[in-house]
Amino acid sequence: MAKMSSDPLVIGRVIGDVVDDFYPCVKMSVTYNSNKHVYNDYEHLPSSVSSKPRVEVHGGDMRSFFTLIMTDPDVPGPSDPYLREHLHWIITDIPGTTDSSFGKEAVSYEMPRPNIGIHRFIFLLFKQKKRQSLMKPPICRDGFNTRKFAEENELGLPVAAVFFNCQRETAARKR
Repeated sequence: MAKMSSDPLVIGRVIGDVVDDFYPCVKMSVTYNSNKHVYNDYEHLPSSVSSKPRVEVHGGDMRSFFTLIMTDPDVPGPSDPYLREHLHWIITDIPGTTDSSFGKEAVSYEMPRPNIGIHRFIFLLFKQKKRQSLMKPPICRDGFNTRKFAEENELGLPVAAVFFNCQRETAARKR
């Protein structure tokens, strides 16, 4: 089923660049510093996203488990992202109806540090077939591939996604 062109995940090329078209069937909220909510296509400064966010899953149940992936597909820069993707975080075994603090951190949180241009930082939530504490974490953060990781770990398509934009704070911006 093709998404409508007004879908921010299509407009922001999350669907296409990182994952295939999917139907969001679980609600997920991402909040930094207890008050900075992540909404699709909004911008956050690197200093405001330096510590790991609280990620809440709504719509699962106590028998369902989820995997969260945070990735940046715009490395080193959005005009030539030849290192696509850079992995920032993986949490597995998040019980439905709870938050990421109840899951297992497979890859520790790495704060966004975009150097060139505006980067997209994407949170993808996958429903696990079962509790999978033996999931193989990737060897390297650079060159990560969400599709391949999801396939290797039998995660299927995401059930929720949200992304924010971020660019270097200290650079003098020329227009």
